[in-house]
Amino acid sequence: GDAQRAPVDFTIAPALAVPKALAHAGYALEDVDNHEINEAFSVVALANAKILGADMAKVNKRGGAVSLGHPIGCSGARIVGALATGLAADGDEIGVASICNGG
Repeated sequence: GDAQRAPVDFTIAPALAVPKALAHAGYALEDVDNHEINEAFSVVALANAKILGADMAKVNKRGGAVSLGHPIGCSGARIVGALATGLAADGDEIGVASICNGG
């Protein structure tokens, strides 16, 4: 299902999308080894992690877009690439990549 938010709330779309995606895949939040949450602004990852109840030690483990860069037009590629690389480096299996969505 869609996790679209009103434009004013676009930054917290991952908090709605992640539980839907995990349920669809048959996983719980506790099963996730690494959450890669896009940072349109620094507070985005923090707000979504708080709303989700995610373990902050599993959120943007190697830094987010603010520290690594936020390439125009390829945020999704950066997020998925960082997630895949991080999972492989840590020997982890389950990761979630999420990004803001408004409309």
